[in-house]
Amino acid sequence: MVAELLRRLRRLPDQLLHAARRRAARGALAARLPLRSVLVVCNGNIFRSPFAAAVLRRVLGQGGVTVESAGLIGPGRPSPADAVAAAARRGIDLRGHRSQLLMPDLVRAVDVILVMDTAQRRIICERFGRPPQDVLLLGDFDPAPIESRAIKDPWEQGPDVCEVVYGRIEDCMGSFARTLRSAAMR
Repeated sequence: MVAELLRRLRRLPDQLLHAARRRAARGALAARLPLRSVLVVCNGNIFRSPFAAAVLRRVLGQGGVTVESAGLIGPGRPSPADAVAAAARRGIDLRGHRSQLLMPDLVRAVDVILVMDTAQRRIICERFGRPPQDVLLLGDFDPAPIESRAIKDPWEQGPDVCEVVYGRIEDCMGSFARTLRSAAMR
């Protein structure tokens, strides 16, 4: 009971600040237009970032924006069966995906980097020298009230968690794409 209360208290700032952070993220994105390239990053580049990148490519269509994904660890790994199956149910094929390691040239080459949590943002800013306004949290684009800014890592969590995570990623990427379109029309 005490542990649950502490967990809820730790999440309270994310919940209370979500609207303001969402406005800030949308403003930061609009300031980078015209956007030519987006890099989506997670820890291993086997669950979240390859799915998010594929969703963004699908949502943007032939919009002229290059979308890639990478991870902080372990290049050359395939997406796990849970990821492949959950993605397939949502019309995304991850069968041929192999993880790509985040490298300095890739970080320098893109306009915007989307990450899954604040630790990844900090690592990219500190290790690769990107300013914080270039590294946005995908969860800040969530159009719904949130429990956490972070997009949960489904690693070893089972197919149900993967389904929930992929649903949230789709919602966030839809909001990201709408922000791009509305900012471009101004």
